[in-house]
Amino acid sequence: MTGTIVIAATPTPNGDLHVGHLAGPYLAGDVHARYLRADGRPVTYATCTDDSQSYMISTARKHGTTPAELCATSTARIQRSIEAMGVSLAPLPPVDDVYRRTVLDFVTALHEAGRFELRTVRMPYAGNAGTYLFDGLVKGECPACLTESCGGSCEGCGHPNHFDDLGDPRSVLDPGDPVTSREVDVLVLPLENHRRELTAYYTAREGGWRRHSAQLIREILARPLPEIPITVPSPGWGIDAPFAETPGQILYPWIEAMPASIYSTWKAAGEPEGPVDELWRAGSGNRLVYFHGFDNVYFWGMVDLVMLLAHGDRYITPDVNVCNEFYELENEKFSTSRNHLIRGADLVAEVPRDLVRFYLALTCPEDQRANFTREGLDKVTDRRLREPWNALAARVEAAVTDPGEELKVTDAGRRRAAVMVERFRLCYDLATFSLTRAADGIVTQLGRLLTAEHAETGDLLLQVRTLLACAAPILIDVAAEAEAAGVELTLDTGAETIDAFLLPRLPGSPR
Repeated sequence: MTGTIVIAATPTPNGDLHVGHLAGPYLAGDVHARYLRADGRPVTYATCTDDSQSYMISTARKHGTTPAELCATSTARIQRSIEAMGVSLAPLPPVDDVYRRTVLDFVTALHEAGRFELRTVRMPYAGNAGTYLFDGLVKGECPACLTESCGGSCEGCGHPNHFDDLGDPRSVLDPGDPVTSREVDVLVLPLENHRRELTAYYTAREGGWRRHSAQLIREILARPLPEIPITVPSPGWGIDAPFAETPGQILYPWIEAMPASIYSTWKAAGEPEGPVDELWRAGSGNRLVYFHGFDNVYFWGMVDLVMLLAHGDRYITPDVNVCNEFYELENEKFSTSRNHLIRGADLVAEVPRDLVRFYLALTCPEDQRANFTREGLDKVTDRRLREPWNALAARVEAAVTDPGEELKVTDAGRRRAAVMVERFRLCYDLATFSLTRAADGIVTQLGRLLTAEHAETGDLLLQVRTLLACAAPILIDVAAEAEAAGVELTLDTGAETIDAFLLPRLPGSPR
């Protein structure tokens, strides 16, 4: 296969996906993948659950279950929400022996190449529990922005923190457990060793990052670069590190993301013969694209990049990272712990899926935080999408006397349809990717087609069919209904004739 590999950020299976998650990388990656397929370009859209994360331990403790049980139930719920929202991700692959072998092969090759260095570091230590704390097991003051942060990176400002960087650390599992710091030997991968490659990479793609993400990258590069933990003391969950220097430790969970993505790509491609990582090799001719949130810019945009670069010229690297900001619910962050959320599967059980996808696309947090309200969903989708769409369907129905009749298309009709395709391409191509502009483009073209005069009915139908094809990555159900009725959804606008058809209507929300 030569084509595009689209990777959405690996979800942590410590709960279901809520609307805030789905409005970010998963819907955006889905729309881009659907556009590529409609344009005749091969694409593999994949991700994999991030089972080893320390958040599995803290969430399982809170709910009185085990990390393994939490993984199983949450993975099933995540898969349900993905399918309910119509996200065309390949099925979530099992985290099995092949997965673990892929991870171990990936990191062992780097160890044998001398990329890792042994460090004596100080880490937060919970005295009563007798355990070292990292990532989701510890909270404290972010050294970059002074707000509360978990270990690893700050959700607010995006800056990394490792080992004893957090101020006033405390245990998440037991806030009353006194926390000190203790020395421990771990393996690290120094980012500073790859500064030249990182700088060259970001310089070459300077225009491909959204502004806030690009700013964070510049801020991190302006300081001494951190050292990525490769191993950490075992909290009783994760993949055992295979290195003699660090007995009893596990692999730092975040370094699994690249081999996990390699593995999920192989699974999504049907487990082709040959090495699991063949589709990611530099000679494959494939293009790699990531979709993730701003809070993962450091990990997906820097750590995971270096994990590939450290292998020399073995692997492709991402052409583009499409990063979204936070999506809020009623002007507050979605929060699983406070039950301040709407699950994707629950929402599409109440509201037609196309309306949900349109509203999330129109209001998604591309360059700044955005806000979801259920009242806004109902009002905006009715006024800006469903009513004008169904009015256009009525206009088409009035104009078509014989569905299936071959109708003439003029040069003017073909020209206008071509302009429509070009405008939507600017929304779906990565250099200018924007779900918001694509959704707004649907509204704009609906308004124009409702009021414009057309020399021939064929001109109207060609443009309506073009709108259907251009909207199809977002409005998946009405597009599927049209195709089932025999409408060929194509981005080719050069037809001299078109078979008459009726435009399917959009259903309304029961509310």
